[in-house]
Amino acid sequence: MAGKVVPAAPARRRGPAASYEELARVASRGWRPVESERLGEWELRAAGGYTRRANSVLPLGDPGCPLDAALTAVRRWYGERGLPAYVQAATGAEGTQELLCAELERRGWAREVTTEVWTGALVPLADRAGDAEVVLTREADEAWLARYQRKGVSEVALRVLTGGPSVWFASVPGAAGAAPAAIGRCVVDGRWAGFAAVEVAPERRRQGLATEVMAALARRALDEGASAAWLQVETDNEPAKAMYAGLGLTRHHAYHHFREPEERSAHDQS
Repeated sequence: MAGKVVPAAPARRRGPAASYEELARVASRGWRPVESERLGEWELRAAGGYTRRANSVLPLGDPGCPLDAALTAVRRWYGERGLPAYVQAATGAEGTQELLCAELERRGWAREVTTEVWTGALVPLADRAGDAEVVLTREADEAWLARYQRKGVSEVALRVLTGGPSVWFASVPGAAGAAPAAIGRCVVDGRWAGFAAVEVAPERRRQGLATEVMAALARRALDEGASAAWLQVETDNEPAKAMYAGLGLTRHHAYHHFREPEERSAHDQS
């Protein structure tokens, strides 16, 4: 007889392993700007002012010059487009940018919004099948846009919404002639499926429709080879975070949008 020592089983991860940089790049590809330009390893992104995510700098790495010179170039680039300058910087995970956040605040850049990125396994989400009819399409049609919370969606906004490696739109039909009862958007990018724009008509909330929309999108993402889910939620949106926690997702990190100093912005644009 022979035997050997069997080590203890490793602790199971609560979610898929991922670095901050990997998630940041996936998220950026899933919400593409209309225009972008490199500043060293920083990416300057613009989309006519439609969402801060598509109109901010993604500073992954070295800008190729001292920070003050980089910020001057950033302000100039956005000023030429009639936009305020934003820098998106993250905290709370390995490889995030606590030092950059502190340097921006020291220079008077104001933190306006904090958003959390949550991740989880895709299969448990896909298994949450329900009775609702969920229709999946490649386009954000007029019915889908009628439920989308950002009213008056422009051509630029549509380019952002429909941009990405593999984009799907989901809707639960509403009453005849009415906007959908629920909608959602998913971008499949390799092993990742990113969820956004999950919205439910006020009179249909607490009926599980948001979960069913996400489950239908998750099943389609599995068909395309994805295995992990990610989404973004503002840090003060407690109801949404409670729902996502119930779906098995957990917080990975937070990112913040820092806006250029008011007085300097006014001076640069004068």
